[in-house]
Amino acid sequence: MTRTLGTGGPAIGPIGLGCMGMSWAYGEADEQTATAVILRALDLGVTLFDTAQVYGPFTNEELVGRALAGRRDEVVLATKTGLVVSGPDRQMTRDGRPEHVRTSLRESLGRLGTDRVDLYYLHRVDENVPLEDTWGALAECVADGTVLRLGLSEVSVEQAELCHRIHPVSAIQ
Repeated sequence: MTRTLGTGGPAIGPIGLGCMGMSWAYGEADEQTATAVILRALDLGVTLFDTAQVYGPFTNEELVGRALAGRRDEVVLATKTGLVVSGPDRQMTRDGRPEHVRTSLRESLGRLGTDRVDLYYLHRVDENVPLEDTWGALAECVADGTVLRLGLSEVSVEQAELCHRIHPVSAIQ
């Protein structure tokens, strides 16, 4: 059983693997075990792997990139932008500025060791930046081929509809 990711998108399994807890939020990271889990999931038919720059921060994308090296074309790789962690207390702020979207993507591609992201989420809407500007920058990433599809996380129906009028929304979480 598979599902199509967005209109005309790739077929993905009904279960994806969220990788956040492998290097952030739930205690000490164990890269060897995390890599084994990622590869076992892939061998069992999981094709969607989800990470974000904020997880770690940054270390989760690096871990996922290393684990999937050599098997990148077998997966649908999702990551996110729009949240920034800073300071020793790991303060999270939102950043939806178009320049941040572009810089974030370039850095994520490097950490993931790939030339494209299959699904790029706006992790949170930045209330200080017009959503049209943020989503427009994300749509430009699709136009230049570094992103194949766009998704949204924690949005209202109105926000999702606004984004979809600008560029198709392939996934919402």
